[in-house]
Amino acid sequence: MEEAQVKRLICVTGFGAGDSRGHGGFLYCAAFHLLLGRVYDDKDVQERIVRRSKLEWVIVRPVILTDGPKTNAYRALADPRDWTCGFISRADVADFLVKQIDDDAFLHKTPVLTS
Repeated sequence: MEEAQVKRLICVTGFGAGDSRGHGGFLYCAAFHLLLGRVYDDKDVQERIVRRSKLEWVIVRPVILTDGPKTNAYRALADPRDWTCGFISRADVADFLVKQIDDDAFLHKTPVLTS
């Protein structure tokens, strides 16, 4: 990325990756571990690599994705005390990602996206 002069990386992992693991409640965490545990182990590695890079980065963690329309009624939660599971449309995730190109509000943060 340095060779290509990339300065900012906006990365999507998911709710349950990194330090958001365990914040979804008992049922979510149990099902999550059984179904997606290995996938999220890789997402943890991905997040560590991004955090250690010299890039300007934002790691975005959407909750359960839906095919619903763009609503603009989503929330980006940076404080772990506010993290909770829920649903969000892929269109709202895309909207948030595009906004991060020029917005520094979540620079070097890992917001959870939920509706």
